[in-house]
Amino acid sequence: MVRAWMLGFALALAAGPAAAEPEPGLARFGVVWVAPVQTSFYLGRVALSAGAFRREAGGYSASYAAKVFPYYFWSETGTLRIELSDEALRRLAAGAVVPFTGKATRADGRERWVEGRVAATGPDGGAIKVRLHVSRRLVLVFDTSYRLAPAVSPSGAK
Repeated sequence: MVRAWMLGFALALAAGPAAAEPEPGLARFGVVWVAPVQTSFYLGRVALSAGAFRREAGGYSASYAAKVFPYYFWSETGTLRIELSDEALRRLAAGAVVPFTGKATRADGRERWVEGRVAATGPDGGAIKVRLHVSRRLVLVFDTSYRLAPAVSPSGAK
């Protein structure tokens, strides 16, 4: 019993300090739900959906799926990460339009540059514009909305 307690204490010390708690005013930005969205390009359309964007290390990350119609073989999945500092979140909470950058990493490891802007339209949501650079000539622009939520899905399941 004592050995188990000592081992637990030693592991806790080895782990280092606990992760910093978010500022009370920024805690509500922990999870962001972005509505699915579509955009068109010259010969088709792309439907983009992502799960919950979770705050981690100065930004947000989520899995995404992009379905291309009629070119289903161009469809892809991966991870989308946008950089948004605590200062940018404070400006957003104050009502400012905030630019961001990031990258989308496909399942095969290929990266795409992402940029955009976010604007609050209320205390728990707003509008977001994302530019996804597919190639030098093709930039997909998505206009959608977001909402802040506790760490549960929109249907209420954890």
